[in-house]
Amino acid sequence: MKIYSGIDIVENKRIEAVFNKYKDKFLKKIYTEREINYCKNKTTFIECLSARFACKEAVIKAFFSAFGKRLSFLDIEIIGEKNRPATVILHQPINTEKTFNINISISHEKNYSVAIAIIYMQ
Repeated sequence: MKIYSGIDIVENKRIEAVFNKYKDKFLKKIYTEREINYCKNKTTFIECLSARFACKEAVIKAFFSAFGKRLSFLDIEIIGEKNRPATVILHQPINTEKTFNINISISHEKNYSVAIAIIYMQ
């Protein structure tokens, strides 16, 4: 089994500044409709966006290490469910003979959001 990882940290104020400047244009460039709706229902809207941004960056890094291919932000969807760990959906066909799983962990607080992505390949 091979393991590939990616990690990212984001200052929440950075995401807030970009959101305040570009609003929906920013959201639609980075996030899927389901991600936007999920975060809009949170009292920690900016932190939720930041955590997903960091997670997408972490997945991009891990995926490039594993497959040598760069994903876009919209190729990656972070699904959150109450009282369950977040999961990843890839919206791009992956041509590989190897089976793989992506595990993620995301966290946020007032100032920063952080995420790690680990790809396990059979």
